[in-house]
Amino acid sequence: MTDTLLSVSDLKVHFPLQRAWLGGERLAVRAIDGVSFDLRAGETLGIVGESGCGKSTLGRAILRLIDSTDGQVVWMGQDLFALGDKALRAERRHMQIIFQDPLASLDPRLSVEAIIAKPLRTFHPEMSRNDVRKRVFEVMEQVGLSPAMANRYPHEFSGGQCQRIGIARAIILRPKLIVCDEPVSALDVSIQAQIVNLLMELQQSLGLSLLFISHNLAVVRHISHRVMVLYLGKVMEIADRDDFYARPLHPYSQALISAVPIPDPRLERARERILLQADLPSPINPPSGCRFRTRCPLASDICATAEPALRAFGAGHLAACHLIEDEPVES
Repeated sequence: MTDTLLSVSDLKVHFPLQRAWLGGERLAVRAIDGVSFDLRAGETLGIVGESGCGKSTLGRAILRLIDSTDGQVVWMGQDLFALGDKALRAERRHMQIIFQDPLASLDPRLSVEAIIAKPLRTFHPEMSRNDVRKRVFEVMEQVGLSPAMANRYPHEFSGGQCQRIGIARAIILRPKLIVCDEPVSALDVSIQAQIVNLLMELQQSLGLSLLFISHNLAVVRHISHRVMVLYLGKVMEIADRDDFYARPLHPYSQALISAVPIPDPRLERARERILLQADLPSPINPPSGCRFRTRCPLASDICATAEPALRAFGAGHLAACHLIEDEPVES
């Protein structure tokens, strides 16, 4: 995992609102406000944070499903935002997405075979009907579905089966990148484990890179190679998985990890939790300085006046906090 597949630099996504009264300043929701990271070939980057922090917006902006305000996304050496419609269409076969709601992401009017085959018919219209059907059946078996189900419709399947259909549709073109937008949050716990294990198996067999968006830090720990923490559209911390869970540096990361339940009831009752005060601030008017300062138990005066830079605190471990005591090292 040494080749950089995707490089995101200072990406911003602002959603403009109506102008304020009396000609005031135009307001905007700053959903993503300067995010940078790299993704290597064959790697899974877990993206975590509370609802409203910008995780799903980030994934969609990278795929150009929504427009960005500023920044750059370099995909396999070329600027994705500079591509015209024809060139972008050619690259889309390499980038797919799996959605949060399995049933809502499938067209109820189409059979399973038609749903899974649609990307092939879009990008490979020259393929014969028999070749398309053969490929659909192969992919269905890959994701644990019987080809005998091909003529059924989405409403005839469980949530877990619908998500397998969505995964089959995503991998039928053999893409290089899949954005997994909370793909297991709507499923039962036992089904979640099956889907996560399936994604890991497919990653190994197909050489996929994954952006795995989730609230569930236990799931992220199982599937990810690295973890990135977002808060109000900003990166708070990026680290290798084991280092992140063993040594979270940012106070927000520490609070998120403290909320993950421990299977042992005695340890769960005995441990101290970090409880965040107040609600998530508005992304229309985020706090000055450090965006987390209004809920941070350690906040000091400098946190209100200066925005912390994302600094290195060990090999591959970056955090944006004024109050981390370790001396930063060269990244």
